[in-house]
Amino acid sequence: MLQKNQIINLCITAMSAEGSGIGRAEDGMAVFVPFTAVGDEIRCRIVKVQKTMAFGIVDEILMPSPDRAAHVSCAAFGKCGGCTYCHVTYEAELRYKWQRVADALSRIGGLAVTPQPIIGCKSPERYRNKAQYPVAQGEHGVQIGFYAARSHRIVNTRDCRLQPTCFQTVLEIVEAWIKTAHVSLYDERTHTGRLRHIYIREGAKSGELMVCLVCTSGKVPYSEQLVKALTERLPNLTSVMVNLNRCDTNVVLGDTSFALYGTPYITDTLCGMTFRLSPLSFYQVNRDQAERLYEKAAEEAALTGNETVLDLYCGTGTIGLSMAHKVKQLIGVEVVEAAVADARLNAEQNGVMNARFLAADAAQAAVQLEREGIRPDVVIVDPPRKGCDTALIETVSRMAPVRIVYVSCDPATLARDLKLFAEQGYVTRRVTPVDMFPRTAHVESVAILTREETEI
Repeated sequence: MLQKNQIINLCITAMSAEGSGIGRAEDGMAVFVPFTAVGDEIRCRIVKVQKTMAFGIVDEILMPSPDRAAHVSCAAFGKCGGCTYCHVTYEAELRYKWQRVADALSRIGGLAVTPQPIIGCKSPERYRNKAQYPVAQGEHGVQIGFYAARSHRIVNTRDCRLQPTCFQTVLEIVEAWIKTAHVSLYDERTHTGRLRHIYIREGAKSGELMVCLVCTSGKVPYSEQLVKALTERLPNLTSVMVNLNRCDTNVVLGDTSFALYGTPYITDTLCGMTFRLSPLSFYQVNRDQAERLYEKAAEEAALTGNETVLDLYCGTGTIGLSMAHKVKQLIGVEVVEAAVADARLNAEQNGVMNARFLAADAAQAAVQLEREGIRPDVVIVDPPRKGCDTALIETVSRMAPVRIVYVSCDPATLARDLKLFAEQGYVTRRVTPVDMFPRTAHVESVAILTREETEI
């Protein structure tokens, strides 16, 4: 039996869903070790032992895996809770993610479906268009960065390799303003202080930049000087906002925002459509890869222009609206009313006249549409990480669409739900993994399902 602080030799043979390497101790117990790669031979220090598994850390790399990158470009890697795979090549990361989807389909779903080749990013760096940086007063000055894994301890990080380089400039300017204006920083323990987060958005296609200060008060000292400093160094600055958040919770944004400079939104284009982005608007953080994901979803939907498409969990409508010009009728359903309002606005701004959006729970709305006699030809589901409700799967199946396109952000719940759809007579024809968030453990997938008797 392994013991805490015991040091063992270990060969890493697989990766966990969270991105930790897995090796087997001499007694056969699985040992999970973060920041390792398949093929690593290591000396491992055991830090925790449970009945069926153990957890360790690298004490020494005896023989590095060929999957390891030549160097790690981020000084915060291993400290910041954001990235998982900076220590391996991007090709190895894509293999790990493809395997994660394949394992979930076979082990959880019991499906004999081999995933299609994974759709990777053109570049695994600088792909994000949004960042939220917590701020705090530390022993040695202002702390700005990201939280360490499973904590609210800030790791000082001015230049994240996943963010545009201009975000670093924003942080430098705001930090200088904090010091000059003696801005008090929020303390989570005492719930005092003014500035909580620095929130930055950039239109990846438009180039428009938004800087948003998340504060406990609408009074911003020396705001003119801050705006002047930002505009002098950032020619693409379009909006400087203040978001009010007085709640003693971990939620980053409050419900109210106002502009200090420029417009209360920026714009960007996605799949040929223009979207307004306020601080509260949902938008894919990897715009270019979102286009590839939506293109794959549209390809699997096989639209001819005569279909009624039901888009469940539609959010602000981006997936459905990207296909609206190829369908007869689009019906989007989302439980968050603010998102539905954005979806309707997005449709109006882009001249989409054949879309209807309902503010309702997906399962309830599906029942309502069933009662109205609406029989969709294609159903798109893009559920949260927990996947679809059983009632929704049963209702969608009763609607008997020709095709179901399932966009998933979690391979485990995707596999579970595909198994449930199979019990309703729907066969999974293809699953295509899509890497939306390089260097993290997350992987998305697009699955296409049809009736057993349907040929595709």
